[in-house]
Amino acid sequence: MPLDEQLSRGFVLLPRLLDAAGTAAVGEAAEAVLARVTKKASEGVADVTVWPDGHRLEQVDGTTVHWEPDARPPAVRSLAPVTHLHPALDALWTDDRITGPIRRIVNSERLGPFTSKLNFKRAGVGSEFRWHQDYPYWYCCAGPDARDVATAMIFLDDVTTDNGALEIVPGSHLAGPAPRDRSEPTGLLVDTARTDVSGAVTVEAPAGSVLMFPGLIVHRSGPNRTARDRRSLLLCFQPAGRPELPALPYRAERLADLP
Repeated sequence: MPLDEQLSRGFVLLPRLLDAAGTAAVGEAAEAVLARVTKKASEGVADVTVWPDGHRLEQVDGTTVHWEPDARPPAVRSLAPVTHLHPALDALWTDDRITGPIRRIVNSERLGPFTSKLNFKRAGVGSEFRWHQDYPYWYCCAGPDARDVATAMIFLDDVTTDNGALEIVPGSHLAGPAPRDRSEPTGLLVDTARTDVSGAVTVEAPAGSVLMFPGLIVHRSGPNRTARDRRSLLLCFQPAGRPELPALPYRAERLADLP
């Protein structure tokens, strides 16, 4: 599908943008970062936070370790930010194959980093992420500038419905901030009783593919109940010259500005 047509529906999928060797190198870097960070966390050098929904987060080496809430033995759900922890990850910020299309979504010729994340969604324990937009969380930190943030999601493994592929509602970004579910603890998830998600499409793709989307797109991912990991690296871009997410305080009171 041509790029302009993909942009009109709010997301862009570039199959096999990274070749097998490049994808494997990023995957090896991700596992090396994870091993180093979790080793330090096990040694008791991390600061611990527990979110209102019970999720446990630990701060170590400038990244947040987000643990799967119910996994036994313990498993990491995500690390963020991460690119500062390995040169192979950091180099992707300036990869022309990624920055070319993402400029169209951010609508800026000069790009800068906003944040980065490794999602692990491990085999058999990777949990679901209910319907949401990235925008409300980013808005609590960046205010109106959050509208200019877009994500490039690099698949490090084959992605299927069974191992937790993203589901996206095409065109949902055009409606702006979606009504939030006020009954859940964080106040960040989409209220599906007031948001039409019936037209959602599932994005299945081979390892090395890259999915790009703005913060206002409505999406979710299911659990991973297969024997295969579903890992991904997310690079969140913004116009150059703005502060990155780790430098911005989270101000929950800003949620009152949103529906």
